[in-house]
Amino acid sequence: MSPQAHIILRNVSVTFPVLSFRDRSLRSRFVRAMTLRRKAPRPHIVTALNGIDLDVRAGDRVAIVGANGAGKTTLLRVLAGIYHPTAGNIDVLGRCLSLFDLSAGFDEEATGYENIMRRGLVIGARRTEIDARRVEIAEFTELGDRLDLPLRTYSSGMMLRLIFAVATAVEGEIVLLDEWIGVGDQQFRKKARLRLDEIVARAGILVLASHDLDLIKSTCNRAILLEEGRITVSGTIEEVLARYLGAAKV
Repeated sequence: MSPQAHIILRNVSVTFPVLSFRDRSLRSRFVRAMTLRRKAPRPHIVTALNGIDLDVRAGDRVAIVGANGAGKTTLLRVLAGIYHPTAGNIDVLGRCLSLFDLSAGFDEEATGYENIMRRGLVIGARRTEIDARRVEIAEFTELGDRLDLPLRTYSSGMMLRLIFAVATAVEGEIVLLDEWIGVGDQQFRKKARLRLDEIVARAGILVLASHDLDLIKSTCNRAILLEEGRITVSGTIEEVLARYLGAAKV
């Protein structure tokens, strides 16, 4: 665990411009061109995060709770560097392991072994690091000679095994998790849970977005409640869940 790992957000906001279907349609573009309409349509602005202030230090296990659409996944993607704030400042110190969007970087025409390298590079691992862990990743999947075949020949269960094995092969000082990962059959799920538990235990910081309240209570030591892109409560698990559950009943 790195004692220096931290996450500091100050007044962070994220907005997305969204054109209406009418403005995006080919017919609409054609009409504007034919009528020499020079003024482009103004996009509708969606505010995904609004004025977020957050301090997370080494040893923190932070749960993000909120209704669907509250901004939980957007916040995780900001922390991972996938989205950049449109306002405010962010300071993340420590290597991030992002356990979401797990299938990004996989190619159905490439073999399992080739995809181990592809996905490893996508999640920020060095080529030498992936090479050093290639055998370990292959053994964890329990796929054997299937790793020499293209991904398009894999069942969904085999795909999940490979995706999980690569995603968790590289450790990070900051673990970002969008729901706890459950993969494969019962035996493999136990194996995956043990690996995930080990990764979280060694990480300096965990940020977990989840609807599983029992998991949050057993894993995290503090929480934040997101409502319409804003942090409305930050504190102990008991305080935040009391507010969250109370709001859900209204």
